[in-house]
Formats: sequence, C-alpha cells, structure tokens
Amino acid sequence: MNLSEYISRLEAAGELVRITARVDPRWEIAEITDRMSKSEGGGRALLFENTGTDFPVLTNMMGSDRRMAMALGVGSLDDLTRRIEALLHDAMSPKNSLMDKLRMLPLLHDMSKWFPRKSRAAGACRQVVWQGDDIDLRRLPVLTSWGCDGGAFFTLPMVHTVDPESGIPNVGMYRMQLFDRRTTGMHWHRHKTGARHYDGYKRLGRRMPVTVTLGGDPAYIYSATAPMPDNMDEYLLAGFLRRRPVELVKCLTNDLWVPSDCDFVIEGYVDPSEELTVEGAFGDHTGFYSLTDLYPRFHVTAVTHRRNAVYPATVVGVPPMEDAYIAKATERIFLAPIRMAVQPEVVDLTMPTAGTAHNIAVVSIAKRYLGQPHKVAQGLWGAGQMMFNKYLMIVPEGCDVRSAEVLASLLRRCDVHRNLIWSEGVLDVLDHATKTTGYGSKLAVDCTDIDPASPASPIREPRTAQPAGGVELFNTEYVDRLGLLVLYAEREWREKIDVEEYLMRNGIEDMKYVVLFDRQAAGSMRSADLLWLAAANTDPRRDMRLWRDTLIIDARSKRPGVGDNPARFPNVATSLPETIHLVDDRWPEYGLGELLPSPSRRYRKLWLSDKAEW
Repeated sequence: MNLSEYISRLEAAGELVRITARVDPRWEIAEITDRMSKSEGGGRALLFENTGTDFPVLTNMMGSDRRMAMALGVGSLDDLTRRIEALLHDAMSPKNSLMDKLRMLPLLHDMSKWFPRKSRAAGACRQVVWQGDDIDLRRLPVLTSWGCDGGAFFTLPMVHTVDPESGIPNVGMYRMQLFDRRTTGMHWHRHKTGARHYDGYKRLGRRMPVTVTLGGDPAYIYSATAPMPDNMDEYLLAGFLRRRPVELVKCLTNDLWVPSDCDFVIEGYVDPSEELTVEGAFGDHTGFYSLTDLYPRFHVTAVTHRRNAVYPATVVGVPPMEDAYIAKATERIFLAPIRMAVQPEVVDLTMPTAGTAHNIAVVSIAKRYLGQPHKVAQGLWGAGQMMFNKYLMIVPEGCDVRSAEVLASLLRRCDVHRNLIWSEGVLDVLDHATKTTGYGSKLAVDCTDIDPASPASPIREPRTAQPAGGVELFNTEYVDRLGLLVLYAEREWREKIDVEEYLMRNGIEDMKYVVLFDRQAAGSMRSADLLWLAAANTDPRRDMRLWRDTLIIDARSKRPGVGDNPARFPNVATSLPETIHLVDDRWPEYGLGELLPSPSRRYRKLWLSDKAEW
C-alpha cells in the first residue's frame, strides 16, 4: 500500500477531507491541522490540494485510533498485540522434542518473508529526478508550524544511515530544518542511532552518506518512529506489519537502499569534519519549543519523486495531536516484547497523552515479592526508550491502567512517605525542566499494595482562600477524587513561594497533594492541560517536597539560571494571533463544517515572553 492508495482508503472510509482552497504551508496549514487534531476523536485526515507548489500536503493521517489501525492494516491495535504475543510465544517456548522443533519450520518460513529485499529496478520513487541545478528543496511544501519556529521543517522524514563499522542500516525520524535549496539541519539527539553512526564516521574521518525518504507505505513511517532494538532493521518491522517484504532500490548518488514506493527520496551526505550549525527553535511534541542548538548540516546531492507525489507532514505541539495515536500503537506493539523479554511481571502498560510519550507511564504488574516494584521501575528505566520516562505509576494486576477513576482512587490512598521511589538517570534531551540537559531525577509511585476500594482518609475542603506566601488563588476541583489542591502563584514571579505559610494561614492540613502553578494557568486550563504542565515543568527532586503528610509540587515555569533551574526555559508552542484570525476568517473556504476554535488562544495565556524562550 503506497501513500496514494492509503489516501483513497481513508476517503472511502470517511476519514479524509480534501481542501481545495489555496493554503499557505507557512503557519496556515499547521493552524488548521492543530484545530482538527484536537477535535473529538482526532477529527479527520486533511489533504491540502492547493499549496502554491506542485505537491499536495497530507496531515493528521494517523491521528485517530481508527486511522492508526488502518495505517498498519489491522482492525484494531489489539489485533497486533495478539499477533505479536502468539509469535513470541511460539518462538520462545521450550522445544523438548524433534516434533516441537519441526513445528518451528512454518514460523521460520513466514519470518523469512518479512525481511526486506533488494531490487535492481528503478522503482516508482525514481519516476522524476532532480539533479544538479534542478535541486531546490524550496519547491516542496515544507511546513512552518508555530509562530516562533526558526524556519520550515520536514516533520516526517525517514532518515537512512548505515553503521560504518558493522554495515547495519538504520531508519530513524529526526526533524530537518530547511536552510536553503540544497541543505537542511539534521536533528539527531545524542541518544539516537543516527548520532551514533555520525560519531563512527567522525572517528574514521569519512563523509557520511544519508538518504531521506518521505511518504510511501504508512507502515514505513510508523516503523521509523518505533523503539526498535539497536541494530535491528526497521523494515523488518514494516514487513511484519504488512506480512510481505519491503522492496528496496539503490540510491543514485550514494550506496544506501530505500523503499521503491516512497513519494520522495532526498539523497546526500553529512560531513562530520564540518562545524555544527545553529538549528531551531521548533515547537515540539512536548508542547514547548525546543530551543536553538548546534547540529550537523545535511547536503543534498539528488532528489527523486513519484509522479503525482503527495508530501506527508505531521504537526506536533501541545497534546493531544497525531503523535499521541502513534504512541498508542507503540504501547500495543511493544507490550509483548517488554513482558516476555524485559519484565515478565508486567501485565499492561500505557503512556497517557498528557505525558507526551516520555513524561508519564502507568504499568500494572503481577506482584509476588517485596521490592518487586523497585525492580520493575529500575528495569523499565533501563529498557530502550523507556529510559526517558520521568514519572512512573506502578499498580497491581487487575487494575485498568487506562481508567482515570481507578488511578485516582489509588493515588488518593497513597502514603507519600512510604510509596514513593526516587531515582535519577537519563531523560529526553527535550525535557526542559532539568538543570542538566538529558539527565535528571525520576519518581515512581508504588500503588501495588493499595486497594482502590478501601476507605480513604477524610479530607476537608478548604473554606478560606486568603492570599499568603506568594499564593493568590486555589482550585478545589480535585480534592474529593485525588486529595489534590491546586494553587496559583501571584502574577509577579518569585523564586521562592511559601506554600506552607499559605496552607497554615488558611487552615489546610490534610491534603494529600498540593500543586502550585503559574497564575496564567488559572481559569482556562483543563485537567489534562494541568497534568501536562505539571509533568513537563518539574524535576522531581528539585520541585517536590514533603510537608507533614502532604507532597508539595512546584509546577511553575522556572526562571532560567536561578538556583538549580535550567539555563534556558521555553515558551509553549502556539500560533501567531494573525494566523488565528486568518484561519477564523477563511474557515468557510476550507469546507470543514462548523468553526473549530483555535487551541492556541488558550495556550498563549501561558506565554512568558514574546519569543521562543523566557
């Protein structure tokens, strides 16, 4: 299934809208997509047919449970979970007799069909060729998403590299800022395989071949984002998903191999001897800007594409957005390997959307012995991309990890003196709350011995709200369910807020949790927004403290460079006011029905300055 065929399937299923009105890839497409992504159930996929270039733009193509399943060719993601569990069970079960071993032959035969196969044919991806003076990446409708982005970015590039020593290929997804007609940035973080390959070429003093593909089978796009084990070919996963091998063709100007049915192929190299270049800022999947930093430069030597190619893009920002549904697929696909190969006591795992993939995870386990939750926490924090997790909730087998009511009942009964597991380690480079980039503290909450139906200690709702200690307002919405009191600081930022003084002044003594937010968050932020802010803006050891039987959490924005705060602190990624007004005015032209309000109107209230960082 190529991208055009997938579009046809989406349209036949009522999951796609064609927008024929002229739209601008600079800000306008992203604002429309953001409104659609945050509508009920993820809205529909959007095909912008008139972009001022030769190519239409497809966004939100996997931005719902149904579209994600369609992209991977299944009725539901649980179908994949069952298929992987059956495969691993057959592969890992004991083989005690010759007949048991012979029964493996059909499985091995099926597995051999999934491996990618090289073809000497040109492939549809090479129907049109740009070389020499014809190369101009500005001919593509590359999106500029948010008002303070440093430029236009490729947001769904599948970046192909090869380990210079082992020859093992890798496909990763790293955003690429468009610099000029023949160069982009290459934003691979230090923990990523592409960066490791780059270091290998640098040690060898060799230029690094790189090829980027766009489009093709949606299974390729998913596989490039998946947390595959290092040195395992992503196209093996795509072959498994499709039950057929991926056909690869050789590039024109380097020795890399790419899928024959991609929409675009951008060939080139990265020179490790070059000085790194400034890249960013970029409104990222965390909902905040990832700020300018130094990254390698990608030089383009050829561009090829299909006739009638479609340019795929995603827009990331404040959740929920399309990437939340991709993360759901990862939960279901990789649950069985985690359970069977890494942590056998794990029953279920979810990463709530408000945690933007890495910040929050909830896991249920079959507990058998004392200390097992500690073992699970440390094991998961050392397993692949789970090492980036910051907050982990561990619940007993039988608890629904996706039920907000069940989880709230457990947290309401938690003992904050006994049930917290503190640690530190690797975090996502995009975690902006830590003083040291990519490293900080972690917190697990052990709820495995808590009965969610047991009586909870009574908590009195506060009767007064007299400002004190730098606290101006409170919100009692979550007191009954969670034992949680939300506070809002005064508008004028203070390094130290005396929450204890506020609690004593107002006779508040029995709260389980107290969370302090910026005054700007009052009124307009929903429950999921507050959870997103609290997880994103905190480093557990620095921003949490125990007072009597209460856990106090400082979830405010952090003044850069003050005390143990990070040296830089980003703003929330939002559209410009003029873009919001433009889309409001033009909404009837898009053919999208009733006006969807701009989410950016709400989130701009959180701004600390008029640029990407405070």
